[in-house]
Amino acid sequence: MSSVLYDTPGPRAKRRNLLLSVVFFVLLALLLWWVWQTMDDKGQLKWSLWEPFTTSAAWETYLLPGLGNTLKAAALAMVIALPLGAVLGIARLSDHRWVRVPAGAVVEFFRAIPVLLLMLFANEFYDRSTNVASGDRPLYAVVTGLVLYNASVLAEIVRAGILSLPKGQSEAAMAIGLRKGQTMRSILLPQAVTAMLPAIVSQLVVIVKDTALGGVMLGFTELLNTRSTLAANYANVIPSFIVVAVIFIVLNFLLTSFASWLEARLRRSKRGTGAVVGAGEVDELNAAEVGGTHGTGAKGTV
Repeated sequence: MSSVLYDTPGPRAKRRNLLLSVVFFVLLALLLWWVWQTMDDKGQLKWSLWEPFTTSAAWETYLLPGLGNTLKAAALAMVIALPLGAVLGIARLSDHRWVRVPAGAVVEFFRAIPVLLLMLFANEFYDRSTNVASGDRPLYAVVTGLVLYNASVLAEIVRAGILSLPKGQSEAAMAIGLRKGQTMRSILLPQAVTAMLPAIVSQLVVIVKDTALGGVMLGFTELLNTRSTLAANYANVIPSFIVVAVIFIVLNFLLTSFASWLEARLRRSKRGTGAVVGAGEVDELNAAEVGGTHGTGAKGTV
């Protein structure tokens, strides 16, 4: 079936695509065979190197505690970075210069600094300026670095997602009497979430992977750090790297699969409801806003 963006391939194009697919899979098979042969020649496929991963000792002593710390640091960073990034992204769209400029400066500053440098600085800050225990300092430093960097990136994702919506959405909301704060909460953000979700998930995957930087540079006992201890005890460096890589792949696959399911669900719900904001809902929103700010004179603008 043809469309504006895609033409159904003809017989010649189908043959060419089939040939390219066959060539690709042949090359991929040759590459895998070469890797297998090289590992076998170097003795990396011996059962004695892989056997530890079939026992509970390796998992309970090394891999599972490291995985737990990885998930702990990533979860804390996500929980803090997501709302902070949303606030900064919305602030960058504010009509008030005193809100927009500082928010933009914060985002551009932390987005320009490598996340590893932020972790190292946070570690030194907690060491010299706070009473954080030495055992907890690596976790604090990793989470701080991840939050500062990824909140800035998420802020740009939120800002771009809102700006990607048709301008008529905001104009229609103002035409029916909604204030800017109400427009952002009730009209723009619900629509922008679906558009932003793939980019947000990609950044969450980055958070999970970047926890490994804390293990390498700060001694944080996450998955990659505990792998090195395991490899030192069992003398299986390459197999341990492969197992940890598979664990990271599974984690990120589960995260992206959940996000894909959530995105599809959001799109189905929006197609199915066909809901619009009517005059009654506008009156309720305005009444709630007036009631919530009665006596303060606040306008509820961003």
